[in-house]
Amino acid sequence: MLVAFAFIKPIFDFVFRPMRSVLPPGSKLIYTQPGEAFSTYVQIALIAGIVFAAPFIMYQIWRLVAPALYLHQKHLVLPFVILTTGGFVGGALFNHFIVFHWMMAFFGSFSSGNLAFLPRLDDVFGLYVKMLFGMGLVFQMPAVVFFLAKMGLVTARFLWTNFKYAILIIFIIAAVITPSPDAATQTIFALPMIGLYVLSIIIAWIVGPVARRMSDETTDTLE
Repeated sequence: MLVAFAFIKPIFDFVFRPMRSVLPPGSKLIYTQPGEAFSTYVQIALIAGIVFAAPFIMYQIWRLVAPALYLHQKHLVLPFVILTTGGFVGGALFNHFIVFHWMMAFFGSFSSGNLAFLPRLDDVFGLYVKMLFGMGLVFQMPAVVFFLAKMGLVTARFLWTNFKYAILIIFIIAAVITPSPDAATQTIFALPMIGLYVLSIIIAWIVGPVARRMSDETTDTLE
């Protein structure tokens, strides 16, 4: 967080670039409370610090759950750190460059001669943070499926058989987490989840035979 705060100006510009790109030329974000801008700077530094420290944070989470795993499962620490960190960062980038930018363009499209789009700094950043962590969580799907397949709890056949139900659940989730009720915004949220589900099926298909072979080897050793 301290390192991020030392570079807060370029990080601030990076975060709000999608917002500013859809505003009319010369427009600015506004803040109405004395400490609002400083508070936003601190929150941006905190979130940037979380992103920078994501590999270490994921490693600590692994250390928390590792005692409950079998011995042959504890060597998965490196895939866990890489997949979960990559998923979080990938979700954050997807939100920044696509989802958030598209949403702001949609909300700004209602500006007209009688309506002026003057977004408040705290409101915009609050929405950005919600979407960032939401996408970061959604992009953990391949990592979750990887470890469930490794443990033999999920197979590619099971995921493929229930594909139509997964599509329904995905669109329900998209409708719940989408701040706008229109179908276009919901689809923007649902499409990456569908893509991640397909990727998860491929991961389960690749990992499945390896997991079964390791399980057989462990059984032979115990015998």
